[in-house]
Amino acid sequence: MDKGIFISVEGPDGSGKTTIIQMLKEKLEKEGYEIVATREPGGIEIAEQIRQVILDPENTAMDPRTEALLYAAARRQHLTEKVKPALEKGKIVLCDRFVDSSLAYQGYARGLGIDEVYTINQFAIESMMPKLTLYFDVAPEIGLERISKNKGREVNRLDLEKLEFHQMVRQGYQLLAERFSDRIVTIDASKQLEAVYHQAEAKINELLNS
Repeated sequence: MDKGIFISVEGPDGSGKTTIIQMLKEKLEKEGYEIVATREPGGIEIAEQIRQVILDPENTAMDPRTEALLYAAARRQHLTEKVKPALEKGKIVLCDRFVDSSLAYQGYARGLGIDEVYTINQFAIESMMPKLTLYFDVAPEIGLERISKNKGREVNRLDLEKLEFHQMVRQGYQLLAERFSDRIVTIDASKQLEAVYHQAEAKINELLNS
């Protein structure tokens, strides 16, 4: 039985989730918790290599099923090498993206089917799901505008998709938030960073105090 707590943070690029994970990590560490902040795809060497293949803007020929399988492969390696060991040591894992990303992006927006992509991922995760998922909801127009202003950020293959694709991703996430309402909490990420942070912090405090 894992002694730690697994929390995932979901949402489109430009929703502020990566910055807020860092803020939450610093705050929780000050309170004496041991925190592992990590990301998908990536977080460990093998998964980072798979990430480069998936997100390389040159890989325009990538088939949607190939994409879904690569995400699941990176997820499996990351889970066994980093997430599970941290949870077994009683740490809190804050993960920037997990299964819900695949369900929203490949399952819904790419049209592969949410249940079909979930099945692929069941093999990878062996039914291991986060205790809490914070979904940072923001209109694609706002997220994409924030990305374009972030000059230090590298453009990846998914950034180059049309606006309609990003709108489909948001619809996918909203469907998931309804379907898994016991686990997924929606955070209004259109607000200023500080307000978004306080929403996220409140939900994590609720979980830790329950």
